[in-house]
Amino acid sequence: MDHTQAPVLEALVAYHEAGRLPFTPPGHKQARGADPAARRELGESVFRSDVLASGGLDDRRTSGRVLERAEALMADAVHAEHTFFTTCGSSLSVKAAMLAVASPHEELLVGRDAHKSVVAGLILAGIHPVWVEPEWDAERHLAHPPSAAAFERAFAAHPDARGALVTSPTPYGSCADLAGIAEVCHRRGRPLIVDEAWGAHLPFHPDLPTWAMDAGADVCVTSIHKMGSGLEQGSVFHLQGDLIDPAALKSRADLLGTTSPSVLILAGIDGWRRQMMLHGRELLDRTLELAASVRKKIERIDGLHVNDRADFTGTGLAADLDPLPVIIDMAELGTTGYRAADWLRDRHRIDLHLVDHRRISAQLTHADDEETARTLLDALRDLSEHASGLRPAPAVNVPSPHDLRMAQDQPPRDAYFGPVEDVPYDRAEGRIAAEMLTPYPPGIPTALPGERLTRPVLEYLRTGIEAGMHLPDAADPELRTVRVTREGGTPGS
Repeated sequence: MDHTQAPVLEALVAYHEAGRLPFTPPGHKQARGADPAARRELGESVFRSDVLASGGLDDRRTSGRVLERAEALMADAVHAEHTFFTTCGSSLSVKAAMLAVASPHEELLVGRDAHKSVVAGLILAGIHPVWVEPEWDAERHLAHPPSAAAFERAFAAHPDARGALVTSPTPYGSCADLAGIAEVCHRRGRPLIVDEAWGAHLPFHPDLPTWAMDAGADVCVTSIHKMGSGLEQGSVFHLQGDLIDPAALKSRADLLGTTSPSVLILAGIDGWRRQMMLHGRELLDRTLELAASVRKKIERIDGLHVNDRADFTGTGLAADLDPLPVIIDMAELGTTGYRAADWLRDRHRIDLHLVDHRRISAQLTHADDEETARTLLDALRDLSEHASGLRPAPAVNVPSPHDLRMAQDQPPRDAYFGPVEDVPYDRAEGRIAAEMLTPYPPGIPTALPGERLTRPVLEYLRTGIEAGMHLPDAADPELRTVRVTREGGTPGS
């Protein structure tokens, strides 16, 4: 295939050159009706390229096959048999994959470190999760992806499970033994779904961890906007093998997705694929060199430690590590990641994505260079010098791996849609959660609908909030009350 082509971008050029006059959505009509302040801030090109996908970018029958050709090029780029674009983020993509593998009331093996979008898929579909325990680092209070052996044990206990889902890489950069997990699944004729939202870059450099399609996964979900250069909400899901019908997967995505896809987002996905195929090796060569340099220099800053392969991989830990999420441990600095991130934003105008009770993450991509790295390093040195002002930090009562796990006493769908009530925090112990309680970022639920709440988990969340944790999906984000199933109520269907 000719990867100098970018069908969506080229169709946009042709649309503008033809001077088309739309009497269709979007209603701003090529910016003419847009708010003048929005036009100035966003730029004319944003509105000019915000055109109708079908009946605008392509004709009403999509006979130009614009999107189809772009998806075929992406599939070729990453060694997949089929690729589908979505403008609703990987939160939609992973739900579509789940619904293509399991039906209501069927079981699916799921790593318990899954993103909240996976739990949302369980709720919407009525799929029953069989939780597979991650590899827990009790010293660092961190979860790595479950092992192949853990999936083997789960299948042995639940032989009727329809397939498996694993998250790799995690937001911390730790990667699963995907080939081993795929072998466990395929020996039983079951498909493997990989939530690889953080791995858009992996197919494009040999020194990065093996990506899902090359490892034998059946479906892989990837966020182009996270580690790639697409726009927010740009996602793709890839398919290979004969365990999942491509028409069924596409249908599930259509069931959940928008009928008004953003051409801007589609163009970003298309441009990213072309950029990586033409220049990806060169760009990622430089990025990996930069990341190695940044990691060494941060390690020399007093009180900071960069988690590396020795920390995150090995027996009982992750199988591999992506070095581009630079995970910085604050424990020796005597403060929390929450306080450090807030200080860096306020004092240095630096935004960090992942923060927790002891870590921050500086995500590096091919867009970074020596200048952005220098700005980060200067800010971290200043943080170290002013750490006394961030102490003492409120303590977060992080449970042991054993205490962090709770019994799944109801299916997530039943608990979520059944009769509920809000009870005071101090009366929530022993009750069944009817909501997700998700520290964000990274968005991995600590408690989810159907789990019976325990004192250690409640104390972790409460002390976390007091220390700066963000809990956006709770009915009461301050956790003064907790939404639980009503005792004696009848669960929903």
